[in-house]
Amino acid sequence: MAEARVWHKAVFEVLLAGTFLSCLLNPLMGSAQAAAKATGVSKYVGPGSCAASACHGGVQPRSVSSVLQNEYSTWVVRDAHFKAYRNLESPVAQRMGRLLGIDNPAASPKCIACHSLSVAPQEKARDFDLEGVSCESCHGPASAWLVPHTLKGSTTQKSVALGMFDIRDPARRSEKCLACHLGTAEKNVDHRMIAAGHPDLVFELDSYSAIEPAHWKPAADPYHDLRLWAVGQAIQLRESLEKLARHTQSGSWPEFSDYDCFSCHHSLTKPEGSWRQERGYEHRAPGSPPWESAHFTVFRILAKEVDPAATRQLETQMQRVYEAASDWNSSRSDVGEKALAASETTNRLGAEINQASFDQTRAVGLLQAISAKAEAIANQDTRSAEQATMALDTIFLCYEKQAGSHPAVRAAIDALFQEVNNPSAYSAPRFSAQMRKLSAAIRDSGISAH
Repeated sequence: MAEARVWHKAVFEVLLAGTFLSCLLNPLMGSAQAAAKATGVSKYVGPGSCAASACHGGVQPRSVSSVLQNEYSTWVVRDAHFKAYRNLESPVAQRMGRLLGIDNPAASPKCIACHSLSVAPQEKARDFDLEGVSCESCHGPASAWLVPHTLKGSTTQKSVALGMFDIRDPARRSEKCLACHLGTAEKNVDHRMIAAGHPDLVFELDSYSAIEPAHWKPAADPYHDLRLWAVGQAIQLRESLEKLARHTQSGSWPEFSDYDCFSCHHSLTKPEGSWRQERGYEHRAPGSPPWESAHFTVFRILAKEVDPAATRQLETQMQRVYEAASDWNSSRSDVGEKALAASETTNRLGAEINQASFDQTRAVGLLQAISAKAEAIANQDTRSAEQATMALDTIFLCYEKQAGSHPAVRAAIDALFQEVNNPSAYSAPRFSAQMRKLSAAIRDSGISAH
């Protein structure tokens, strides 16, 4: 009941804002559109421009339009993106600020670049307050398409032509999310920030989309989420390689945030109990941190199906990147050149995968192929195990929606999540054993591609 009261209070506040804004919306839209026409470029108008109850500020989702029309309400009440700016005022954020020499994280360009819709004054059609990661953070500056997208006959394609960001395309969506969830030249979470308390930037497009409160209607394609996962893996691998190349040209090299955190940050044991020492250190010397290649570990399985020749090329390139980046005697330029070469191949594969077909046969094949790589994936360490677990969960959910439930398989995947729940205590032998149980559950449940 208490949660319900909080919900209703928040929605009531949203409705009041929407009612007031609806009185102001027409002149605001007019001035925003005039600004866009004057400059030829769409500018930012702030989240309040979407808050009217007749636009995106309704309380209940509607089925009579192509959108739910409660998107703003969902964002304010339930979405962590709304809280992102307020999090900069938390005790942890304040402590991070002290450690990093930042007086006020909520006013620091380094922090608000990702924690809010922070844009230069010349990019605004009007002034607005910082309110977290809001509508235009994802959908793009709205002044040019704000009015047209409300009119009869409007289409997404027309809005995109006027400056809307097309996040329906999995590749574009992944790029938009990764701008903060991985970083760019302008938005960068480095090892220093992580040591001060910033969370490590772990991301997987479909899993993170699934835990976000939905403010969109489900896709018609039952295997849409599988495509999101597949394309997201390609884009994140490409962007990770480009980030590595970018860091080789920075003032501080190596940048440890590019590397596998848990090659250093793990529970220590006596030598006779160390699975890492028993496993050995393939393609690198003992004691050298390995470059983080988790997004390649599972992605390569799908890539081989789509384009075997390009995948063989990428396999070779990725090994060269891994070896060079994990060797302190390598030159910066050598690491950067190898990373960019692998990035180009990944980009081509990503484009092919975005056009590939995803169906029940492919889903089953991936479930079988990934779970069959138990030891290889487990020994790549914690982040690879996490990515494999999220991939298996996505793929199985897509399959299950079409083919019915299989409780034993679901239980086996849930047990994988338990294995990666405490990353510093991750055990490759335990994870590998659980993957073998999953493989057996898939077989015994009669799940087959034929």
